[in-house]
Amino acid sequence: MNKDALKIQIAALPDEPGVYQYFNNQDEIIYVGKAKNLKKRVSSYFNKVHEYGKTNVLVKNIASLKYIVVETEEDALLLENNLIKQYQPRYNVLLKDGKTYPSICITNEPFPRIFKTRNIIKNGSTYFGPYSSGYAINTLLDFIHELYPLRTCRLFLSKENIKAQKFKVCLQYHIKKCNGGCQGLETEEQYAQYIEAVKTIIKGDANLISKMLLEQMKELSARFRYEEAHQLKIKYDLLENYKAKSVISNTVLDETDVFSYDEDENACYVNILRVAKGSIFQGYTIEYKKRLDETREDLLSMAIIELRTRFNSQSKEIILPYPLEYEMKGVVMTVPQKGDKRKLLDLSIQNVKQFKLDKLKQKEKLNPEQKQTYILKSIQDKLKLPKLPTTIECFDNSNISGTNAVAACVVFKKGKPAKKEYRKYIIKTVDGPDDYASMREVVFRRYSRMIAEETPLPDLIITDGGIGQMEIVRRVTEEELGLSIPIAGLAKDKKHRTSQLLYGFPPMEIGLKPTDPVFKFMATVQDEVHRFAITFHREKRSKQQIASELDSIKGIGEKSKNSLIKEFKSVKRIQNAKLNELEDILGTNRASIVYTHFHGDLAGSESKI
Repeated sequence: MNKDALKIQIAALPDEPGVYQYFNNQDEIIYVGKAKNLKKRVSSYFNKVHEYGKTNVLVKNIASLKYIVVETEEDALLLENNLIKQYQPRYNVLLKDGKTYPSICITNEPFPRIFKTRNIIKNGSTYFGPYSSGYAINTLLDFIHELYPLRTCRLFLSKENIKAQKFKVCLQYHIKKCNGGCQGLETEEQYAQYIEAVKTIIKGDANLISKMLLEQMKELSARFRYEEAHQLKIKYDLLENYKAKSVISNTVLDETDVFSYDEDENACYVNILRVAKGSIFQGYTIEYKKRLDETREDLLSMAIIELRTRFNSQSKEIILPYPLEYEMKGVVMTVPQKGDKRKLLDLSIQNVKQFKLDKLKQKEKLNPEQKQTYILKSIQDKLKLPKLPTTIECFDNSNISGTNAVAACVVFKKGKPAKKEYRKYIIKTVDGPDDYASMREVVFRRYSRMIAEETPLPDLIITDGGIGQMEIVRRVTEEELGLSIPIAGLAKDKKHRTSQLLYGFPPMEIGLKPTDPVFKFMATVQDEVHRFAITFHREKRSKQQIASELDSIKGIGEKSKNSLIKEFKSVKRIQNAKLNELEDILGTNRASIVYTHFHGDLAGSESKI
């Protein structure tokens, strides 16, 4: 279908709710969407240039479309969800549900078994779940088996097999974890009562079972059957303890689904907490990978349909973090601001944020470079740089009252220190403590050499200083060398802590919180260049002090001085060295000259040893 035919088809679309499907030239479904008004929604794709590039790419690839009219928005949501799962179109959000979460299975057989499984088999068995927490499902199953004597064997306990006495009781019977249904010591009707009680507990209505146990206890006590009453009390206490851990509100809520939402640049996350009788009995979080410019309302709507379908939820109330435009038949949607419902919503929000954080940590462990790339991309966005700052260089000066003036340059590549490319500079043309002149000399020396050697230039230069230092670097790079390299400045407060990130000319402060990853990265760069410059300055000062003392020794040349400095590190150690230690380095003649310089007459000194 050509574009003109497509326009005619769009013009003929009805003003009704429905689902639309876009096809490419190969007749493949590339996108499925829902709409309250098919004509308005589909037309919006073609009558403007979209802010997001991916949407524009989608529109270019649309060769034809089909649509399905439905009665309500809820029907549209459900149909959209089913079509996306069936065809997985290229431009739709992708449900990232790679691993299978466990469910609780109650088998469809005589004396049903209850266990955890990841395989859903359609054989009449009942499934509850899935559960995203393995700890939660294991704890629940342990509690159920502690409360009721349910079999764990795989025997087929048909009436014929039991009557033929094919089986014998096992250890579970002897430790009172099973009532021996395999040998007819328990009827199916008695066992079925346990199963119904278990289903009630799993669904979250433990109050009903608790009341039943309490009544039976009183009845047995009234008939003086205290041992049996005591056994029931043990179960009652277990159940009350379980309820105490699961009850989250004083209000007895009917079945309610609580949803929360969070997102990052590439994905969104939706959590559901299922509540019954004031207790949470299930929690689950799903992740969608974004493809286009989907709104948070669209994504949350899609997730609600997906999760309610997956859990076969019939809840009549839904708690949401923000209102949605569409309605669901027979369901009340609430956005609570306070009270027990707000506490439930806050708990769901806490769960979805934790899930998002866990995913981020997992991605960083699988791909350590991802975090660095994210920080560099953030720097590019905040400073509006023309390209990703893959290579960053930072300068710092160090001197004491203008003596032993040095400078240092550190290099970060892909967000990590490239220590082999660090450089130290001894200031040659500046007398006295002039940081600006020192910075000018070092920057000119570095980049004029890089130009001459045709070495790749950095993507960003950072100065360890404020506006003045930035201006010096700009004059050298732009006016003297004709380069165009972005320049940022890091200013410190009175306590010598990084406090500001400056950028642009005239420089402007880039507002960053101390907890921002970009701020932390910049502070790391500044601390590194400061450490490197200070270390170099101390080394130079120490060597000069050693050298000045050794310069006064006649007969000791530059090579000998360097050997002594390398071995002993300080004048005091050279002074305290024994004659034989000096001889090992300098030989007999020069060693005696150095030893005599520090200790006086050699013969007299030796007589004291």
